[in-house]
Amino acid sequence: MPIALSFKRVFITGGAGFIGSHLVDRLCESDLEVLVYDNLSFGRIENIARWLGNAKLNFEQEDLTKTGKILSTSLSGCDTVFHLAANPEVRVGAQNPRVHFEQNVTATFNLLEAIRKIGDVKTFIFTSSSTVYGEPVEIPTREDYAPLKPISIYGASKLASEALITSYAYTYGFDAIIYRLANVVGSRMKHGVIRDFMNKLTGNPEKLEILGDGTQTKSYLDVEDCIDAILLGASKYHSNVEIYNIGSEDQVNVKEIADTVCGQMNLKGVKYVFTGGIDGGRGWKGDVKIMLLNIERLKNIGWAPKLNSLQAVRKAAKSLWQQKKCGSRGKTSEL
Repeated sequence: MPIALSFKRVFITGGAGFIGSHLVDRLCESDLEVLVYDNLSFGRIENIARWLGNAKLNFEQEDLTKTGKILSTSLSGCDTVFHLAANPEVRVGAQNPRVHFEQNVTATFNLLEAIRKIGDVKTFIFTSSSTVYGEPVEIPTREDYAPLKPISIYGASKLASEALITSYAYTYGFDAIIYRLANVVGSRMKHGVIRDFMNKLTGNPEKLEILGDGTQTKSYLDVEDCIDAILLGASKYHSNVEIYNIGSEDQVNVKEIADTVCGQMNLKGVKYVFTGGIDGGRGWKGDVKIMLLNIERLKNIGWAPKLNSLQAVRKAAKSLWQQKKCGSRGKTSEL
């Protein structure tokens, strides 16, 4: 999708991660000056290796929770910030809520403070999550749905970050775009149900343990469709603070995902063992069982996903299985 970009110097946190590295690809292909900031706790330098020799890309291995002079220096002259850095593991918050507070909320606050002090940034773009809605009674869920009652620490940390970003944008005079993402899948993924199933089946190709009661049904989105949406929204937003949902228009359940992964791995007769789940069949504490976002706001400015949920899952499973097989032959595996 050709999108006219008005950015000049771009700063990306989490730029070596799953979604971040795909964004780096797209921006570098557009010949923009890009600075990537990543502590490599979830990101991999291999994800952006093709651009490391490019004079217009700079990479700094730094931690937003321990920010200082380096962050302020790096931001100088940047007109656009994409803030993707976060701890993406939803389940970890139930055991250690401080992880999500520090890596999601504190990191966001530190970044906003540096932006406030430098004053060069005109547009701040943040990848939030569908988990901020909690368990809405309105499905598909619109951006103006209320009240927002997240049921996970991860969702709460994303909602807290949204509030900080909104208040800083209004107080200090920059624009903010907040994207609430469905489950984004594709190459370079390091977590999520597709990867988990593939790892379990590699260990035991005859049986697959599936967390929950099997009725979890959610929207999945191909990472390239996600990047299209992020860039289009950033080029066509209208208000000082804009919020967009990004997702597909349909859903798949966890059994369909298991079937897809087994098919990609050429496994037949796999026995599915459902754990039964907790709190009404959830896979874990904080797991939202049913999720589907209303994406009319983005569709109204010209975006629509090319792949539906099952197609996105199938494409991601194929990519991850190819990477897994490469790893088993002694090459680097993205899994």
